[in-house]
Amino acid sequence: MTKGYARFLTAFFCLFLGGILVWHLLLPDRERSETENRTLARRPELTWSALADGSFTRAVEDYFADQFPLRDGWTGVKARAELLLGKREFNGVYLCGDTLIARVNPPLDGLDEKNLAHTARLAERTEIPVYLGLIPSAAETWREKLPAGAESWDQAAFIARGWELEGVKPVDFLTALGARAGEDIFYRTDHHWTTLGAYYGYAALMEALGREPLPRMTFMRMTASEEFQGTLYSQSGIHWLAPDSMEVWVWDVFTVTSWRDGTPKEAGLYDDDYLGKKDKYSFFLGGNQPLCVIRNEEGTGRLLLIRDSYADSLAPFLARHFEEVHLMDLRYYRGSAAAYAEENGMDGIVVLQSVPNFITDRNLGLLGQ
Repeated sequence: MTKGYARFLTAFFCLFLGGILVWHLLLPDRERSETENRTLARRPELTWSALADGSFTRAVEDYFADQFPLRDGWTGVKARAELLLGKREFNGVYLCGDTLIARVNPPLDGLDEKNLAHTARLAERTEIPVYLGLIPSAAETWREKLPAGAESWDQAAFIARGWELEGVKPVDFLTALGARAGEDIFYRTDHHWTTLGAYYGYAALMEALGREPLPRMTFMRMTASEEFQGTLYSQSGIHWLAPDSMEVWVWDVFTVTSWRDGTPKEAGLYDDDYLGKKDKYSFFLGGNQPLCVIRNEEGTGRLLLIRDSYADSLAPFLARHFEEVHLMDLRYYRGSAAAYAEENGMDGIVVLQSVPNFITDRNLGLLGQ
């Protein structure tokens, strides 16, 4: 390499970096990345304290990384390059053919056993029957799809420990989903179960409650969206997979009340506004909220679900049977679940969560209050 050519490369590289910097500074900052479905870092404020403790430098790094020009395109290019090198795991997500499956890491600080103990204490504090429904994720149900040697925590063994809790009745989602593993029971680009998977979960829950589930042919299946690109699509950078379809099976008109800000407001089983947004799964019941109540005048009995987002697509099935279905999210509802169940005349309490959420949720201590 001649000295002149080396100087040319150096100058070209400096001009390229300078051009990127100028482009970055001229572009307006984006508040969110729809592709990654998250809020992006904003320009940090320079203060002496932030400079002294190093937080300003870290904030600047996050800011430039998040606001980098054409960031969404570059993350896709990075993922494709890593795929060519033989990589099959991208930010904790495995690429399994045309399907993305999230790795499940071992729980920290014994949180898995602590949350089982909190569930058992809930059963001790109330005479209302308590059920534990732990939903295995795709990493367990579709374990055979994972790349050779891929690591994922043993959810089946943990679910079996949950079945041994004294005073708590099990809901066997593990067998119900495992028997249907060949069907589209999870989304390909998202960690949730599909409406078909939720139906099988509903059937397993109804059997545990001693009730008869409705057969599949009872429901009229309609497509709500064919453009669903879920959380794993956002997290992995694998942006070339075809989007998922989302279905609705229950079209009944029920009374739905939501407590999003502490006051009751009329809501619905579905929120069409989300179909035009990135977070399309929140179409079911309008997404996460402290408390939601579905009422059916023709139903019988009252059921309380201590829920995560998996319950949102399952609840419409339950509403066909129960007079009231209450969905409580302990990440936002800070009261006693046992006291709430007693005060509202519940006939059953179901702790209904996916295993990855259950073993990482630090709010389940409220179950024992």
